[in-house]
Amino acid sequence: MTSTPIGASARRTRTVTRRDIELFTAITGDRNPVHYDEELATQSRFGGIVVQGGVTSGLLNALVAEQLPGPGSVFLEVSWRFLAPVRPGDALTATAVVTAVRADKPVTTLATSITNQDDVLVLDGTAVVWRDPVVSAATTPAGSPAPTQENQENIA
Repeated sequence: MTSTPIGASARRTRTVTRRDIELFTAITGDRNPVHYDEELATQSRFGGIVVQGGVTSGLLNALVAEQLPGPGSVFLEVSWRFLAPVRPGDALTATAVVTAVRADKPVTTLATSITNQDDVLVLDGTAVVWRDPVVSAATTPAGSPAPTQENQENIA
């Protein structure tokens, strides 16, 4: 069983938009006024429109599924704290660092975080991930190095 070494890391950057809010609402039905009503949101403690937490944390879904540990990965457990509001137009950078690897199962523990373009920490926490061995073997070229790259994927 191939495992990702402790200390391996990956990053992914994406700018969030008002369209992301709309798409997330279409999927979930989340029509909270802090995501849509500019006047009301400005009067709230957030001081303006904020992006749904699921859009923010979704960047970690992509990072885990595409990079670290990679294809076939699913979350078993997450513990995330949302520390600052994310607004349309913010450039978010998600980071994951391997902190533990199970020897008996394809399970990896990650330190996870997301910062905005001003280096403000907007999400912080941990995730436990299981990576399907069949999918992993089918999508990882033999002899390829463990993930340590920084992928800057800017999707507007």
